[in-house]
Amino acid sequence: MKILFFILICSLLRCECLSAQCVNIANKRILFLDYDIIEKLDGAELKMNSPIDRGVAFYFDKSWEGPSCAYVTIIKDSTFYRAYYRGRLTSKTGGAKQITCVAESKDGVHWYKPRLSIYRIAGYDKNNIVLMNEGDVSHNFSPFIDINPKHDLRYRYKGIGGKEGKGLFVYQSIDGLKWEKMKEEPFYTDGNFDSQNVVFWSPEHNSYLLFFRKWRKVDKVLYRTIAMSRSEDFEKWEKYKLLDFGDTPIENLYTNQIGFYYRAPQFLIGIGARFFQNKKVIPDSLSTRMNAAYVNDCSDVYLMSSKDALHFDRIFMESFIRPGIGYNNWTSRTNYPALNIVETSDSELSVYVNENYMHPEAHLRRYSIRIDGFTSICAGYVGGVVITKPIKFSGTRLEINYSTSAAGEIRIELLDERDEVIPGYSKEDCDCIVGDEISRGVTWHGKSDLSSVEGQIVKMKFYLKDADVFSFRYNRW
Repeated sequence: MKILFFILICSLLRCECLSAQCVNIANKRILFLDYDIIEKLDGAELKMNSPIDRGVAFYFDKSWEGPSCAYVTIIKDSTFYRAYYRGRLTSKTGGAKQITCVAESKDGVHWYKPRLSIYRIAGYDKNNIVLMNEGDVSHNFSPFIDINPKHDLRYRYKGIGGKEGKGLFVYQSIDGLKWEKMKEEPFYTDGNFDSQNVVFWSPEHNSYLLFFRKWRKVDKVLYRTIAMSRSEDFEKWEKYKLLDFGDTPIENLYTNQIGFYYRAPQFLIGIGARFFQNKKVIPDSLSTRMNAAYVNDCSDVYLMSSKDALHFDRIFMESFIRPGIGYNNWTSRTNYPALNIVETSDSELSVYVNENYMHPEAHLRRYSIRIDGFTSICAGYVGGVVITKPIKFSGTRLEINYSTSAAGEIRIELLDERDEVIPGYSKEDCDCIVGDEISRGVTWHGKSDLSSVEGQIVKMKFYLKDADVFSFRYNRW
């Protein structure tokens, strides 16, 4: 009797522990950007997927643009795309002669410079300048579409820019082309700001999130890092906090390029630039032909993610996008990604990178990656298994974003809170999944209905053979 009582108590305690660590995913799309939902990997791994080089999007070839164009922001607004970036009216990268330029596209692939008549330069009024005579604001002007339901709906566009000692200023626009300063005084002053500073309304956090440059001292050495502040109304801002990157090596993080992922807004994704000072790649024989101020350092692109806007996972310390072949992209302050990841087809995302900085052929380059495809759980030909932590979901159907080879396959098993297979949802019951689709419904003996286990604590067991799973979601359709 005592043994039975002991077993019952242990069983109850185990269920209580499982309930405590259970992740309630509801009907949210889950990406494998971290290990938060993964309990076990056996013969499988979590990997980062490299974007594909799609070539030059456009060159900074206007007389008022030039090789020092930088800090690009990409905005997709319903049926068109815009790229905002720094131009200049002199050969200097700083100072009052900085301007903000724009390029446009109907598909995010083919770009053109609009002939606007907002500002006149050198007697020429057909240009692509959208902000001028605003000094250092144009050095790092960073626009966004304000989706806060409480903001003035006439002014869909906002933008920020500024520098240390003066602060960040906020501008607004009805159409994203003609801008006006919202207030004369800066809205935020407690930062270094010598980078592209990012702000946006996060529906998940119900607030504006501001990410900006600060310095962090480690062993008497200063490193460029990122700070965050938040506000519910763009008026009162919390005291900043330095981002926490866990137990990862200290690096100079030059830009952050953080935003929420539109298909899974609980995930904040940063595709930024890291800077390696005094790490010279350019041979001395070529250094004399280049700008001397930019030959001694190099940069590349990193990937990170977060759910709480403060603690960021840098699981993959390897470069997300490498500088590539040729010395022109191994100089200082090049390889800086544009702000925002945008969808450019029903299966593709585009990431843009500022390349060949301070060279005559300076340009913005486009890279692509499949939708949700930043990372994936995967296994090779021999096969492997991934088991999730206990979850609760809302929905009656399971869909996955996946890819297999012709030889590969995927099967998914559902386990209960005792790690026992739920009848009807075993590996053998699961219909074999082969192919490559952004959305595929999972079935067991031809049936997809999960209403019998909705709301229960379950684990998912992925059986993978030469296959990747990029995301999954429970919903109703």
